Amino acid sequence: MRQITVEILSGKPVSEHEVEIVERKGLGHPDSICDAIMERVSIELSREYMREFGVILHHNIDKAFLVAGNAEIRLGGGRVTEPMRLIFGDRATYEMNGKRLPIEEIATTTARRWIKENLRFVDPAEHVRYDVQIKPGSPELVDIFNREVPGANDTSAAVGYAPLTETERLVLLTERHMNSTAFKQAFPEAGEDIKVMGCRRGDELNLTAAVAFVDRFIDSETTYFARKHKMHEAVEEYVRSEAKALRKITLGLNTLDVPGRGLGGMYLSVTGTSAESGDSGQIGRGNKVNGVIALNRPMGTEAAAGKNPVSHVGKIYTIMTHQVADRIYREVPGIREVYVWLLSQIGSRIDQPKVAAAQVILTKRARQEVARRRVRDIMEHELANIGILCRDLAQGKYPVV
Repeated sequence: MRQITVEILSGKPVSEHEVEIVERKGLGHPDSICDAIMERVSIELSREYMREFGVILHHNIDKAFLVAGNAEIRLGGGRVTEPMRLIFGDRATYEMNGKRLPIEEIATTTARRWIKENLRFVDPAEHVRYDVQIKPGSPELVDIFNREVPGANDTSAAVGYAPLTETERLVLLTERHMNSTAFKQAFPEAGEDIKVMGCRRGDELNLTAAVAFVDRFIDSETTYFARKHKMHEAVEEYVRSEAKALRKITLGLNTLDVPGRGLGGMYLSVTGTSAESGDSGQIGRGNKVNGVIALNRPMGTEAAAGKNPVSHVGKIYTIMTHQVADRIYREVPGIREVYVWLLSQIGSRIDQPKVAAAQVILTKRARQEVARRRVRDIMEHELANIGILCRDLAQGKYPVV
């Protein structure tokens, strides 16, 4: 039997803290680009391994760096003068039983496809160079995949929680709305590089959004500030329509802007992402697997994107803790907030964590022993069926950005 600890906390949920800070890095943020592409590479590699060998072999594509290029921004449309460079890193199994997979080709083809599908104004052939530094894995880690139940390939800890606070939910929804198809149709000048920071004090929420405007749609400073004003009104209206318990919501959009300073006073880009010239990206520095960076919450240090879905607990446990926390919150009566913790030991079966624990905040009338029992039952069930989660992860069912 697994040893599962359930602790009753006496504190108050994060939603009742006086101050709460939440961040979300959007689709075209350099860090998010790294996370999304390397996760897609892992999914494609898993698919190829299954097709060629019938099993998912050892790989971890969780080291990546997007080196910013250079661009010449102009009203009416500038140009990229030096391409970005995407560096793929870490390990993968190149061959088995005398058959070799084209890892470099799979990685670059996948990256080009993702860029074409998600970044409207980035040409994957002209604006990006690809540097694949994926090396073969160590024999001991490769051997993990030959065992009856895969062993953890690392000693690693993860924590997940539920539910999202209203601040977390609104920050997440705001970025997704601004990067939606409908929003781009209304505001084609809005690039994909969007970052939203939310700060709640009591029942007042202030959002700060940074949006890279695409210069080909802006012919003058007057046009820029007119379009920015309309965008500001539209986003603020959307956020207020989604709010439930907050008394006041304010929004700041591109707050570094200063009228009268020309290009120096406007946030413009050629391609819609700051990676073209201003900001490099790195895997693991973006959103957590539930889509936000919540400073009031405990957070693990693992980069889930790109890790293999079979034995890498840095990915499996990170996603699993959030999934289990969400199920506990939905199914166990009387729970106001829940945290789920998992700790692996390298080499041990992934369905037998060294630590499995939950911390819950209950309503005053909740029955503690009933809650403890129900929480343990859910965690036991989910760990016993961890193979289903691994299969779903291999198919890309759960996003990690």
